[in-house]
Amino acid sequence: MKRAARRWCTLCCAALLMLGGASARAQSEGSAAVRGVVRNAESGASLPGASVLVEGNDQRRGTAADEDGRFQIGDLPGGEYTVRASYLGYQTAEQQVALGEGETRRLTFSLAPSRLEAERVTVTDEQLEAEAERALGVERITPAEIERLPTPFQPDVFRALQLLPGVKAASDFSSGLYIRGGSPDQTLVRLGPTTVYNPTHFFGFFSTFNPDAIGDVRLFKGGYPASYGGRLGAVVDLENRRGSREQIRGTASLGLLAGRVAAGGPLPGALSAADSTRTGSWMGAARRSTLEPLFAVLRDQNVEGIPNSFRFYDLNARVDTWLSRRDRLKISAYAGADALDFSFLENARVEAPYGNRTAMLGWTHLWEEGTFSKVTASASRYFNEPTFELAGNTFRRANTLTDLAGTASLETTIGAHTLRVGLRGSYFTTALERSLDDEVLFSPTTQTGRLSAYVQDTWRPGGGDESAWRVTAGLRGAYHTRGQHLRLGPRLAVQYRPAALDGRLRLQAGYGRYNQYLALQTSSFFSGADTWYAAGQGVPPSYGDQLVSGVKVDLTSSLRLDVEGYYRTMRDLFEVDPFVQDIAGLPYDEAFQFGRGYAYGIETRLERTEGRLAGFLAYTYAQTRRRFPFINAGDAPKRSSLGAVNARNALGGAYPPKYDRRHDFKAVLNYDFAEKWRATGVFTYATGQPYTKPQSQFRLYDDPGRETTRDALVSPFNGARLPPYHRLDVGVRRLATLFGLETEFQVQLLNAYDRRNVWFYFYETGEDGDVEREEVPQLPVPLPNVSLTVEF
Repeated sequence: MKRAARRWCTLCCAALLMLGGASARAQSEGSAAVRGVVRNAESGASLPGASVLVEGNDQRRGTAADEDGRFQIGDLPGGEYTVRASYLGYQTAEQQVALGEGETRRLTFSLAPSRLEAERVTVTDEQLEAEAERALGVERITPAEIERLPTPFQPDVFRALQLLPGVKAASDFSSGLYIRGGSPDQTLVRLGPTTVYNPTHFFGFFSTFNPDAIGDVRLFKGGYPASYGGRLGAVVDLENRRGSREQIRGTASLGLLAGRVAAGGPLPGALSAADSTRTGSWMGAARRSTLEPLFAVLRDQNVEGIPNSFRFYDLNARVDTWLSRRDRLKISAYAGADALDFSFLENARVEAPYGNRTAMLGWTHLWEEGTFSKVTASASRYFNEPTFELAGNTFRRANTLTDLAGTASLETTIGAHTLRVGLRGSYFTTALERSLDDEVLFSPTTQTGRLSAYVQDTWRPGGGDESAWRVTAGLRGAYHTRGQHLRLGPRLAVQYRPAALDGRLRLQAGYGRYNQYLALQTSSFFSGADTWYAAGQGVPPSYGDQLVSGVKVDLTSSLRLDVEGYYRTMRDLFEVDPFVQDIAGLPYDEAFQFGRGYAYGIETRLERTEGRLAGFLAYTYAQTRRRFPFINAGDAPKRSSLGAVNARNALGGAYPPKYDRRHDFKAVLNYDFAEKWRATGVFTYATGQPYTKPQSQFRLYDDPGRETTRDALVSPFNGARLPPYHRLDVGVRRLATLFGLETEFQVQLLNAYDRRNVWFYFYETGEDGDVEREEVPQLPVPLPNVSLTVEF
């Protein structure tokens, strides 16, 4: 296995060198080209996915800018052209150029935000115009869209993503992403090239990402390309926002849950010698909870269930500078944490600090003819250290995870092919500790390395940028040192846009094999006690296949219909065995149970992107199932009668996980009813989530794990459903200028018609043996929210 890993690394390094040597041949001999970058005129931030169109000299070529806002259109005959750049929410810009034979012209477009359009709340696949391509399974959402949506207390990235088709929420109190039948740990969350392992605040109520500090957010719901890996399901790709290169700009906001402030501007002294323009920028953002005064008042009123103290914070920073005309350096960092002190019984208390730290250093080099490379070094640390005090005893349960990584990638265009190769090496350490009254009971430390490499080719056969076909094929390989696991994952995506329909129809299909080397053991108490486990000896990585397809139609210039279907498998899923009372001292592989699952569905969305009334309607039909040993096993042999190997293979019956929803309907609408006034409405309907309904009971005597007699309730696991979920949120926003500052005032009402959606049922056995059921609601009343944002 080690020899195979070395061979794979050697081949990928050779591919990098060969592509570097091929860069000088990236353009056909004698043909002209335009290349450059599209930026936000105010902040200097790149505009990924911006549409660029070249017209003139009997040519009409279009393309979409990459994730750094760069574009290239080649194979042009010499002549005069109009080059136009556009992006939804920004004013279109164009330049006139005269190209000689074989000339490559570099252009920079700075697009000014359109005040009305930039604030329009529409959630689109790539936010491109008709010339651009909407990729299969990809969604994009901007910070402006996130801030306009009605959300509890604070704008939130993950709660905005939960409104997209194929993305589900576990409850009103969870910001977790359940995407196309996958659990949250099956979604890779990246801040730049850095993995964030527990992106939650406030017991999972919010994500860790401050919308003031985040640029555009991309979501790959499935079938993601070979440049990503390590998860079975989906990818959320975020980037710290870039600061303005022109002048210092900022924003401040105060809401019921937290206060936020963010600012950015040019680096002092970072001037280009050629044209005296700023070549560097900085950005800083902070968010801090403001709940302490509210908690103090509630404690004075003797309200039960109020923490002794609770707070959270986020800090984001980013610096960009050009070292030369071809070299850019980027440094970014994030730190966030929660701290809880809660007395939940007379003699019981929990103190629970948990959070994330990330840092990244990146270097981008632009080569000739549109070839560029990226090298990054990053670090990510997640920690949770809850301490429980109960009846005079102190129990500590800590989990620390550190991920150190380095990446290198190279991208170039050769004729109709865009080639991309990359390497990623990481060193992963996870430490667990269980202690009782300062005596350590269990403290394993797991260290593992992983080397991954990929190669990817995007081919436009026959017509370059105007080709009706677009084929993206890739292969990703990874070697996981702990357990010596070598895995390969082929990827393929095909798109066809018939020229006869002027590109208004897109037919898409894709396939991918995906591998996952980590599993998350979630805590029923709160998200800060979640624990990560890694594949190892006897614990193979999980793997699965995805088949996806789509039909996307531009019905008019502002009305679009998207339909996507998917089927995915999940094999070798591993989780801590719930039938093992204490995993301390066990061989690593005997601490887990193994299962499998599948999911399928179809997603439909009708979207209007322009006009006073805009937004989308989305419907998803989906199903997901899991199978693990001895769950819904019926008359299968009992665990005690089987050996360890047979027990691992003795799968029970299929059951729906708690996030299975057969029907899911969402409507997000915005109406500009007057100048500087906008109303927003969000309606959600979903099939009730599965739960385990008690159907019979028996009394258990002489239980070796308990000293008292107890009642046991029996039922098929997740064999019943809660009532259907539905909720309406509304909001009104007013723009104004106060004391020369742009301000925005928002009033929102969540759960507008007072729907008592059931969170869970609580069952209690009375003295007479009868079982009583108590309904625990989610948002029990309409919940108002008020916020004020000031830009400076």
